Amino acid sequence: MNPLKQIAAILAGLCLFALGGCHNQPAPDLRQYAYVSNGKSNSVSVIDLYSFRTIKTIPVGRNPTGVTASPTRNQVYVVNTESNSISVIDAERNLVVGTIPVQRTPYFIDVSVNGKRGYVASSGSANVSVIDLEARRVVATVGVGGAPGVARVSPDGKTAVVSNRGGDSVSLIDTSRNQVRGTIAVCRQPGDVVILPDSSKAFIACSVSSQVAVVDLVSGSLLTLLDVGQTPVSLALKPDGGELFVCNFDSDSVSVIETSTNEVGNTFLIGTHPSQAVVSSDNSLLYVSNFGADAVAVYSIDTGRLAATVPVGSRPDALALSPNQHFLLVADALAGDVAVILKRDKTTKANPAPFALHTLVPVGIQPNQIAVKAFIAQQPTP
Repeated sequence: MNPLKQIAAILAGLCLFALGGCHNQPAPDLRQYAYVSNGKSNSVSVIDLYSFRTIKTIPVGRNPTGVTASPTRNQVYVVNTESNSISVIDAERNLVVGTIPVQRTPYFIDVSVNGKRGYVASSGSANVSVIDLEARRVVATVGVGGAPGVARVSPDGKTAVVSNRGGDSVSLIDTSRNQVRGTIAVCRQPGDVVILPDSSKAFIACSVSSQVAVVDLVSGSLLTLLDVGQTPVSLALKPDGGELFVCNFDSDSVSVIETSTNEVGNTFLIGTHPSQAVVSSDNSLLYVSNFGADAVAVYSIDTGRLAATVPVGSRPDALALSPNQHFLLVADALAGDVAVILKRDKTTKANPAPFALHTLVPVGIQPNQIAVKAFIAQQPTP
């Protein structure tokens, strides 16, 4: 059986104590961890998603920021911004098993769907490192525009889209040749990038000009610029690709883009300084961290209404959903913890709220990002 399908089947059969009142019965070989990069602690906290406890703190490089789980290997990749490197964590043992040098001032790593290549934009070097993740070495360094912030690889693996904050442009890298096939002028200080599931278009948030650029990846051309709220800082795409949600930090709002028509369909107030968002796998719920309100907003996409506001720790930012979608993890950047929000399928008199703070998990100083990894263990737990 395909490993991902095997995990899904096991998850479907699990009985979680927080949801039905029964005992937590994880499959013996199934591991579910959250990896949290702690920027000012130079470490990664590993949270067990059954007990919601930090089971290990892993030293990495200086100022770890981005963290991404491999879709095919039991590995996690951590970007060390001040060390100019990538730490490779073996998720089976939760140990660093390799360090890959890259260029200056990286922030994020994106991994191809087949798990073979990693793409790291280095803001201080104006280039992108292409990493062979099996060999753990850089196989190409591709020059792009000024101060690249994000390199995102398309689902079909053919194109890496790079937002050049210093050049007000987007570079398109042909991944088969590791060469730039085009550079497109977009809007001011492009940042976050999302790509549609069919790899046809990319959407890029431009924080200074309060716009989202739409780029055709087939023709390599700018399709349009969409006006949104002030300071769009992050993008969240529905898994079905039909709608894109834009967090407008200084407008306290979220804009909804219809991806088929390239139009802004709606904008609604969500809270104070929304910074990050994530959509549930069934396309029904949007979770938004309100950085300025110390709370998470839950928006029902189906009804078009705010479903709940859940107080969390200080300065909530990065978000991640558990594999079963019943728990939301929230990195509280100032508090140094991860808030765990529970989604109840059924409410009772004792537990009337459909969304509630389940617990707070202490991590390190300035948690930056969260990656969730579920896998079938191949080695016994040490």
